[in-house]
Amino acid sequence: MSVISIDKKNTAPKPPAGIIVNHLSVNYREVLALSDVNLIVKPGRITGIFGPNGAGKSTLMKAMLGLVSHSGKVMYQGKPLVHQLEKVAYLPQRSQIDWTYPANVWDVVMMGRVKKTGWLRQFSAQSRQIAKAALARVEMADFSHRPIGELSGGQQQRVFLARALATDADIYCFDEPFVGIDQKTLGIIFEVFHELANAGKIVLVVNHDLGESIANFDDLILLNQRVIASGTRQQVFTDTNLRQAYGGQVIYFTDAA
Repeated sequence: MSVISIDKKNTAPKPPAGIIVNHLSVNYREVLALSDVNLIVKPGRITGIFGPNGAGKSTLMKAMLGLVSHSGKVMYQGKPLVHQLEKVAYLPQRSQIDWTYPANVWDVVMMGRVKKTGWLRQFSAQSRQIAKAALARVEMADFSHRPIGELSGGQQQRVFLARALATDADIYCFDEPFVGIDQKTLGIIFEVFHELANAGKIVLVVNHDLGESIANFDDLILLNQRVIASGTRQQVFTDTNLRQAYGGQVIYFTDAA
């Protein structure tokens, strides 16, 4: 008679991959901003949050990161995401950034190494090398000593993208990163997004443009206070779903993929 050995250490189920959002709702005083949101944001894919103005797109991202009060749960690797923010790189909307702050490009990118280094501690040679590589990746290495307020909108966004890269995070959250940028910056941003996704990272992006840039997203979350649909582009971008989200006739980009 053969004896089957069971390794008890390997019998516990692994937590699901990605960010799991369960029954998330947000109220601003008496106004319902988000209602009973349930979704999964998968690693290795570029996920876009789309919807009309006032749909709660930015609110959803902020709630997931614990930046606004909410009910419901947001879990990552079996634990509340809010307890793991050292694994997150977050780029807010441009309007929320103080562009008059007296910092140069290098200072801004090095801010991305603070969590890894610790407050009031000197940056290591490795951290400096990571920051240099991040600046080079977004083609801003020649601007290291330029005050951030003297750059164009696209250049500023590339610097903050470099700061996000310097964090070496597992989760990258970008809130309307394409506002006020040039075509070159748009191309660089999407190149970096694809590289992050290919490396198995979570890439979550708030966007409003229904044009050709849609083709760069693997998964979509269509939102209007609640989730209208989530899944692949082909699953989400249907006439029925778009009418529910936007109302009336909507012109949007589609492809044969």
